[in-house]
Amino acid sequence: MSELVTGEAVVLELRLARPATRALALGVDLLIEAAIFTALLIPVGLTIGGRLSSSMVTALILIGMVGTFVGYNTVMETLTRGKTVGKYALGLRVVRDDGGPVRFRHAFVRALAGFVVDFFGTSGVVGFTTAMMSSRGKRVGDMLAGTVVVRERAPQAPDPLPDIPPQLVSWASMAELSRVPDDLALSTRSFLSRYAELQPAAREALGGRLAGTMAQYVSPPPPPGTPAWAYLAAVLGERSRRAFGRAPQQQAAPPQPPPFQPPQPPQPPPQQQPPDSGGFAAPR
Repeated sequence: MSELVTGEAVVLELRLARPATRALALGVDLLIEAAIFTALLIPVGLTIGGRLSSSMVTALILIGMVGTFVGYNTVMETLTRGKTVGKYALGLRVVRDDGGPVRFRHAFVRALAGFVVDFFGTSGVVGFTTAMMSSRGKRVGDMLAGTVVVRERAPQAPDPLPDIPPQLVSWASMAELSRVPDDLALSTRSFLSRYAELQPAAREALGGRLAGTMAQYVSPPPPPGTPAWAYLAAVLGERSRRAFGRAPQQQAAPPQPPPFQPPQPPQPPPQQQPPDSGGFAAPR
């Protein structure tokens, strides 16, 4: 089964939702939308339905359907950071391609494309066909919005991420991280989790290679003189913060080698004190 690597670079924390599970969630949402649409349409039909032509009634029904379907999904996914009632029930969530939470524009594009292209406009054929053919289970609305539907009810990763170094918090909050590949994030997480187990020469070499590769996808570069482990920890920690809206589980930062201490010169032996004469003068 295809999996999604999250901002924490944990392959087991969020996995791609299966089409069957998404279909069940859609069915729950359609029942709610039908109830909302009926509740809105009945009062209108009782008050002005008899005075309208058939074309006006059809237009009114179409406007109500679009408003209900698009409005319900847009409002719910915006306020709940990617969930509807159906997704709550099935343990699903919509996230951006980089693992971050969706915003209004993502939710609106998904909902509008879902009504026009994916579901109602084509009786669901386009939506389910594209989701089955996509390696990430994306329908047309997901492709246009840059989103993906994932499962939240999955085992948590046993190893937490190290803390974001305080001196890199400001830089990380403004860094562009959406281009970081999943396999690179996984390799970086594995390196940080095994940092203390590696020999100093090995972790310096491996950390330098990973940091150099990461710099090809992250901009702007970190402040000059930033250690490789600190740079990598800041990237993964910020990805997690953007994905979940909170700081990741934290552990102590990887140990740094002790600073070089120059050898101290040998101390001269202490001088012996003459014996105490008890207050009397020594004989001459």
